[in-house]
Amino acid sequence: MSIDFSFTEEHDELRATVRAFLESHSDEAAVREQMSTDRGYDPEVWRQLAEQMGLAGLLIPEEHGGAGMGCVELGVVMEEMGRALLCAPYLGTAVFATNALQHCADETTRKELLVGIAAGRTTATLAHAEPNGRWDLAGIELQAKAADGGFTLSGEKRWVLDGHTADVMLVAARSDEGLSLFRVDAGASGLVRTLVPTLDTTRKLASLRFDRTPAQRVSTGDQSEAFARVLAIGGAALAAEQVGGAQKCLEMAVDYAKTRLQFGRPIGSYQAIKHKCADMLVEVEFAKSAAYAACFGAAGEAEDFLETAALAKATCSEVYFHAAAENIQIHGGMGFTWELPCHLYFKRAKASDLFLGDAAHHREVLAGLVGI
Repeated sequence: MSIDFSFTEEHDELRATVRAFLESHSDEAAVREQMSTDRGYDPEVWRQLAEQMGLAGLLIPEEHGGAGMGCVELGVVMEEMGRALLCAPYLGTAVFATNALQHCADETTRKELLVGIAAGRTTATLAHAEPNGRWDLAGIELQAKAADGGFTLSGEKRWVLDGHTADVMLVAARSDEGLSLFRVDAGASGLVRTLVPTLDTTRKLASLRFDRTPAQRVSTGDQSEAFARVLAIGGAALAAEQVGGAQKCLEMAVDYAKTRLQFGRPIGSYQAIKHKCADMLVEVEFAKSAAYAACFGAAGEAEDFLETAALAKATCSEVYFHAAAENIQIHGGMGFTWELPCHLYFKRAKASDLFLGDAAHHREVLAGLVGI
């Protein structure tokens, strides 16, 4: 199947609108303020993202109150959010939870939860990683036990996006039908949610501990294939976010190189700095191509989407981290200080590299998919 990888005027307008909103609601001061709180985001900004911008329901069908858009639009939005280091439960709620509901959950659950997500009333997250440190489906070992006509969960989930504040947890666990999706509400008995210390405080992660916690199975049959696609879409979205951060690092480095004088001339006029900036530009453009291919592939249901998503996550993880590190080097001693935002992007770059598995993990996934 042939897929057109070009952006339309509507995509450009979406990008401009989102960027304008984030420039006024997610500037450096706002990011620093929210990253210092336990909640990690401003509920009023989240409400505006949902109600005024329609971004919380970007992927949600119109019949459930959403915008009914696809992964190309999601890529545009995520790129801009990565550029602005937005502190919000967007990746967990609007990407992972929404896709898990649409690909795995029954119609009743979709109708109930998606409407609230689209309206900004409900935050949700997907919990699948466990203490074993694995990000693939084989690493999901949590067993759901039948009890009193329902199910209970006992065990732990790690690195759950906004898991300490989400209204609903969608938990991947094993049942008699195979890999299943379970719903656990925030007030469920036996559920302990703990905010965990992270390198990147602009994105909150939590651990969830279940002790005979009541859970509602909201899927039918083995969901392994659907879960693989959900994780791949999440990886593609994260890759687009990484591209936005890498582009911002490039721009910061170039701007500083143009204005910082040394021996009476801009440091950007020196060959060593020129080479650094040129290399960053080439790498960022490669990363954009990889991320865009994954997002367009997801939207077009390309047969090789899982492969392109793995390639995108691997490529964008390395490019973002290198761009963030080079940005600090070009800024020199100032780049290491708390006063400049360089370190915020560096920490986000490293955390995003590790989340869902690092570049080496995704290269291994890619190798397996292509039969190497």
